[in-house]
Amino acid sequence: MAKKTRTATKPRRKKKKNNSIVSFFKSKQTHLAFGVFVLSSAIFLFISFYSFLQHWKSDQSQLQFINKSNHVKNILGKLGANLSNLLVYEGFGIATFIFPILLFFTGLYIILSIPLKQLSKYWINGILAMIWLSIAFAVFIPGNTLFAGTIGFEVNEFMQIYMGKIGVILLLSLTLLMFIISKFKITPERIKSFVPKRKEKKTSVLDDVTNEGYISEAIHETSNKELELDLDPIDELTTEDIISEKEEISTKPVEIVTPVEEELEIEIEKPVDEEHMVDNLSNTLVKDFGEFDPTLELANYKFPKLDLLKDYTNENITIDKQELENNKNKIVETLNNYKIGISSIKATIGPTVTLYEIVPNAGVRISKIKNLEDDIALSLAALGIRIIAPIPGKGTIGIEVPNKKPSVVSMKSVLSSQKFQNTKMDLPLALGKTISNETFIVDLAKMPHLLMAGATGQGKSVGLNAVLASLIYKKHPAEIKFVLVDPKKVELTLFNKIERHYLAKLPDTEDAIITDTTAVINTLNSMCIEMDNRYDLLKNAFVRNIKEYNAKFRSRKLNPENGHRFLPYIVLVIDEFADLIMTAGKEIETPIARLAQLARAIGIHLIVATQRPSVNVITGIIKANFPTRVAFRVTSKIDSRTILDAQGADQLIGKGDMLISTGSSDLVRLQCAFIDTPEVEKLTDYIGSQRAYASAYILPEYVGEEGASTVDIDIADRDKLFEEAAQLIVTSQQGSASLLQRKLKLGYNRAGRIIDQLEAAGIVGPFEGSKARQVLVPDIISLRQFLDGESEV
Repeated sequence: MAKKTRTATKPRRKKKKNNSIVSFFKSKQTHLAFGVFVLSSAIFLFISFYSFLQHWKSDQSQLQFINKSNHVKNILGKLGANLSNLLVYEGFGIATFIFPILLFFTGLYIILSIPLKQLSKYWINGILAMIWLSIAFAVFIPGNTLFAGTIGFEVNEFMQIYMGKIGVILLLSLTLLMFIISKFKITPERIKSFVPKRKEKKTSVLDDVTNEGYISEAIHETSNKELELDLDPIDELTTEDIISEKEEISTKPVEIVTPVEEELEIEIEKPVDEEHMVDNLSNTLVKDFGEFDPTLELANYKFPKLDLLKDYTNENITIDKQELENNKNKIVETLNNYKIGISSIKATIGPTVTLYEIVPNAGVRISKIKNLEDDIALSLAALGIRIIAPIPGKGTIGIEVPNKKPSVVSMKSVLSSQKFQNTKMDLPLALGKTISNETFIVDLAKMPHLLMAGATGQGKSVGLNAVLASLIYKKHPAEIKFVLVDPKKVELTLFNKIERHYLAKLPDTEDAIITDTTAVINTLNSMCIEMDNRYDLLKNAFVRNIKEYNAKFRSRKLNPENGHRFLPYIVLVIDEFADLIMTAGKEIETPIARLAQLARAIGIHLIVATQRPSVNVITGIIKANFPTRVAFRVTSKIDSRTILDAQGADQLIGKGDMLISTGSSDLVRLQCAFIDTPEVEKLTDYIGSQRAYASAYILPEYVGEEGASTVDIDIADRDKLFEEAAQLIVTSQQGSASLLQRKLKLGYNRAGRIIDQLEAAGIVGPFEGSKARQVLVPDIISLRQFLDGESEV
């Protein structure tokens, strides 16, 4: 029997069940939806990152709580804040912005069905750039973790252990250079192609002769002399050479000089544009010598270091959940007792005060809550309760409650903040921190004057020290001067050590810090003279304010021989204004009001402090010219209204707790930065130990009626520059010591003595306060006759 042969059959392969998945990704709708999702994610991340940069400090304190009552300031809520904190702060810092940008273009590629292979190199370059930038920020900006991120900070610290900071910088530079070479395909040949080649300029003898203007002279000489020509053989010249030479000669202009008989030549001069000439001259000077630098005289001056200021152990804000919960419950309970419902309540914790923002139910009158101020204070058993109804710019009502454990706002923490370090203000004042723990900085140049008031021991003198420290840490001695008035004689004495650096005073006075009432009157009138002199300089320079004037002087467009000079800011600080008003009255108030009205444009600013803000001290004239006011704790609502035109200063808790009004209706509550006496002493010692100017900044001389002196008219005792000074005074018809000082390069003492001698001789009139003396001699001829007559006698 034959065996049946079986044909081997190949086993059928089972088809994979992934057709649905492939078809899913091949679907155009899926592509579009996925691309939109990636694009939206990129936009979400970018917005959350940007918002995180603005509110990261306040949001980080809220991220650790999952409670619904805690709200973050990030635009995209807690999700955006958490993602930003993870990717930016704990990731690659500012460089993380590259990630949403790459994600955005990836979404576009998916939507437009562009192959993603083209994006791979961008992703690789982007990730490498994130790592490089993160490490670079950590190296060059080590003080701010937000810029570098935790990853950049840690990688940099690890690398510096093994390579040092210089090694890390070299490694970063090397990688950047390698990237540039590979990206732009730089080769030695390309580098050589950028080197400019020298071009040889061909010149002929005939060009040289004509360019120098010698043809006319040569032709004139050949008319009287025989021409000696050295001709080449005729065979060596071709016809083309002769034609080209002829054309070349014919194209050159030949000037023939012939005498003109009986004909006058009239020269017409074009008008000279003086302003254009000044600009050209100043541009030349700036090009040769650079812009004028007022700090050159003290070029080696070193600004004080932040290490001179003290760190405090209780600076950090501590969050007591139990305290917050108890206060919230008591506020809600008290309002419920008066049938006032609340839809929501949240807390903002500050250094010394916590702000509870409540949203009442519909139909509740705001005035009803405002009247419960004392009842809420009773239920919380706390002083300094203040109700803001409503909070400006928000649809909420604020209740400010003092913290049981307040934290100190140190001067060091305020001055070291990025907001102060990077400010572009002309005269920045770092006053303290707000309830939201943000550094509060204002510009004194824009205020333009500051009025401070508060009861004894509430932080007024500390506030003045904080103002002075802010300006000293920011401005060079050449840029600002202080006039310090201290009737108490003990508050500002430490600043005597920096007299020749930062202080200004009257001539012939020993102490720069003014304590005597008579000296205060003379100083204020002297500042009025300085103000008038500065306005004359601005008028002659055709500018409107000190900033424009100094910019013009720096660019060398103003001639010092015409009396122009660099103008530093002058800040007048009066520690106890009430005492001066009691002793001098109108003699003090009048120049103060005049300075407050007019001195802003020429860089003179006033800071006036008093512990008695009564209406007879802070008059209507003073208040009208001091729009910016600071109030520490006062004893009564009347005093609060006198200083702020509103209540609230009587409800402060003291110890630097203050309200500031910047001219608008809004009041801002701050905790003043604390700078202790030993810190001020270290600061002034550091500055005082450095090289200084020869003397303090000298203000114009002012002599009161009782100080007018008679000078002997003996000719033999006159100054050597008497006649020259007399000619200058008569020529300018302006009798002032400051004019002699500028033109003759004299000190104020010598210039003042010459003015007295001129008065005794009858050339100028008597002293007339802030006005210049009258010149009694009309012209130089009359002066010469007058002096000749004296010599004959």
